Amino acid sequence: MSALQHAADPLKLVEECSGVGEVSSRGRVIGGIPYRVKRLQGMLPSGLPVPGLHRIEGRIDLADVPERRTLVDAQLTLRLEDGRSLRLTLLDEDGCVLAEGHGPSKCTCC
Repeated sequence: MSALQHAADPLKLVEECSGVGEVSSRGRVIGGIPYRVKRLQGMLPSGLPVPGLHRIEGRIDLADVPERRTLVDAQLTLRLEDGRSLRLTLLDEDGCVLAEGHGPSKCTCC
């Protein structure tokens, strides 16, 4: 683990929001989905954020979606009430969602 990663631990809660939005995956849009998500940001001891080092976690309510099982491990886009969109992975049928960034690196994934 690099010194930068140690310096940025732990992540700091910078935003929490909830509402009713829409989820899209594989060309399908499902509206009326209640959500609650938190955005955590890696921070340096100086208080400055570490670009790309973040975690978005939360829950979306898919109880009324019969095919929710097929969405597990799928990449979803959650459109929030305020118009922003989040790319998330659905972890289980209960609606746990997650997205993580690992900070500055030489990869092209984020």
